[in-house]
Amino acid sequence: MKKHRSGFVNIIGNPNVGKSTLMNAFVGEKLSIITSKAQTTRHRILGIVNGDDFQVILSDTPGIIKPAYELQSSMMDFVKSAFEDADVLLYMVEIGEKALKDEAFFKKIQNSNIPVLLLLNKIDTSEQSVLEEQIQHWQDVLPKAELHPISALENFNVKEVFDRILELLPEAPPYYPKDQLTDKPERFFVNETIREKILMHYKKEIPYAVEVETEEFFEDEKIIRIRSVIMVERDTQKGIIIGHKGSALKRVGVESRKDLEKFFDKQVHIELYVKVNKNWRSNSRQLKRFGYNS
Repeated sequence: MKKHRSGFVNIIGNPNVGKSTLMNAFVGEKLSIITSKAQTTRHRILGIVNGDDFQVILSDTPGIIKPAYELQSSMMDFVKSAFEDADVLLYMVEIGEKALKDEAFFKKIQNSNIPVLLLLNKIDTSEQSVLEEQIQHWQDVLPKAELHPISALENFNVKEVFDRILELLPEAPPYYPKDQLTDKPERFFVNETIREKILMHYKKEIPYAVEVETEEFFEDEKIIRIRSVIMVERDTQKGIIIGHKGSALKRVGVESRKDLEKFFDKQVHIELYVKVNKNWRSNSRQLKRFGYNS
């Protein structure tokens, strides 16, 4: 009988290098929201991939930044925790990058005793000579890491990386039930879907000043009824989110509903409201309420 392997595989890297795209490619479901804006991921999200003789617990983390306010400090705490429980570390970089935005984190990777797979992402966007120069650079600065050129978006080399992860995982029983896909509740994915639409459609500071809280989630046989509140920090932001005669908010609602119907495979009715919650990003009590501070 084949031995069972299980373990935690944590994805870290700078903002916008493709961590969430890779996680979703491994899991085969859209668990992490993806936009072209930096700092899209705020939490540490687990995605669980099960096979007869393995369980891979993948962890998508926020992009590494130097924190400017308390919310960002909490986001970096999620990254720190990813170092502590990893069986395999996936350090993701993109073509043209030279180092992590935080030197202390970079030193941790250089001195890591656990296997590090360095994933050079977005290779479909570069010329061969640039790729070769990049491979040489990373082999020089992280000689202990195993380098894999990939394109998460085009699914290039993703299966090969996954197979290598399986080889590196320790023998262990599963940590989660075999039919479980993630550690997050349904409301979390509702909040993240709405937040993704706000990241896509609003500019400047607006998406970063927003938090979403789902107050009601009722599911019966045919339909899920959802009531969610979009929190902003100032009255002017509330007006921008709602838009002229409510048009901007309506677009967020319609697009979120379509995505959630795909995700839950069921009809969804969604009501959105906007509230001002002054300076929530710097308020430790509010951050705790939204799941950022333990």
